[in-house]
Amino acid sequence: MDPRQTRPAWQAEPQAEGAIRLFALAGTDGLGQAIARHLGLTLGRHEERDFEDGEHKTRALDPVCGADVYLLHSLHGGATGSANDRLCRLLFFIGACKDAGAARVTAIAPYLCYGRKDRRTKPNDPVTTRYVATLFEAVGTDRLVTMDVHDEAAFENAFRRQTVALTAVPLLVEALRGLTAESGADPARLCVVSPDLGGGKRAERLRGALEAATGHPVGAAFAEKHRSGGQVSGDLFVGDVAGATCIVIDDLVSTGGTLARAARAARGAGARQVVACVTHGLFMAGADGILAEPAIDRILTTDTVQPIRLPDGPARRKLRVLSAAPLLAEAIRRLHRDAPLSDLLVF
Repeated sequence: MDPRQTRPAWQAEPQAEGAIRLFALAGTDGLGQAIARHLGLTLGRHEERDFEDGEHKTRALDPVCGADVYLLHSLHGGATGSANDRLCRLLFFIGACKDAGAARVTAIAPYLCYGRKDRRTKPNDPVTTRYVATLFEAVGTDRLVTMDVHDEAAFENAFRRQTVALTAVPLLVEALRGLTAESGADPARLCVVSPDLGGGKRAERLRGALEAATGHPVGAAFAEKHRSGGQVSGDLFVGDVAGATCIVIDDLVSTGGTLARAARAARGAGARQVVACVTHGLFMAGADGILAEPAIDRILTTDTVQPIRLPDGPARRKLRVLSAAPLLAEAIRRLHRDAPLSDLLVF
């Protein structure tokens, strides 16, 4: 179906733009093509060349001098390289475009690597998020756009250039309304669950958006989680979820242990069904077994990370992948026009 036929209120009509270039590096080119279609653009041509010793270069084949350039690459490890490989390729491409005379270069990193190491937790710990920010600044990045960072304040404070932290909430709200209708769940009995203390703000953001979209009050609940020495503990669950559809929200899923614990706690408190929502589906080794947890009915994620590590099986059959393309395209359109982004941001 043409996405323009079911366009939500926050998404404008696509149209061709002048003096704008959009490039997508290998591994994120599928998402790049989708974004280009929403913008009414042709994805820019570029060359990525690998050398025998593991070094590489990337250059634009379309002119960028004087242009407003957007470079897309999701910085997670996968089939096309590690997170470090992807970060390095994006940084070098930014530098090459600046050297070629680009008027402005915006890095679009839907998944930003090292976002979880944003503060010291032990003596002599690195603050890797800040070091990554320094690298982006060093090559001349004018702006960086990402989605649902691990800690919004730490992300914003790490950079000295403009940052745009988008939220997947508009995408999730549309999908959740559809799932609720399909399952026959009572739209007046929804409850958003934060799987740990740090996710409270994220859960509240989704809860408020669901209330506005459904016209019904949406409940809130909290599952306790403590992590120490690699071990997770905590049994407290707070919230009235009896008979409710519970929505467990997190920024990412790695092995799925946090989501499974919260889902079991919600079911134990009487939840009718549980939907797990994450923006970035890393699905590391063991996730397929953990997310097969019967307490989880459905899993929603976006294509900021392709679920290549999740094999066919019970967990994969619960999964629905939402396209981040319309949201990212809308952000690019507004940035190019210097238009407000307030309804798309996490802050």
